[in-house]
Amino acid sequence: MRIWLTWLCLMLLAVPVHATEPLWIDVRSPEEYAAGHLEGAVNIPFNEIATRIGEVTSDKQQPIRLYCAVGVRAQMAKFSLEAQGFEQVTNEGGFEAVQAQAAAAATSCGANC
Repeated sequence: MRIWLTWLCLMLLAVPVHATEPLWIDVRSPEEYAAGHLEGAVNIPFNEIATRIGEVTSDKQQPIRLYCAVGVRAQMAKFSLEAQGFEQVTNEGGFEAVQAQAAAAATSCGANC
């Protein structure tokens, strides 16, 4: 019985736990990021995403939300991450649109957020 419980515990520890909260990545330049960014977003420029994604996640199932100024660089970053096997990557478009959506969501849900 004890061996079975030990085995069960080890098997449960081996099951990967996938993050449910999305990881927001601003793929603009550090200068653009410093001028304003979405709260909680990390800055990894689109041309560095392939080599630096490991700094923030190695979970290929991690929901990742990308944005830039208008969506072009975010799309290039999305292709790069998908080529590495990341399966839940979304191009959210430009910073101003993302910021407006976040503000709208905050005001529409009020104290329920």
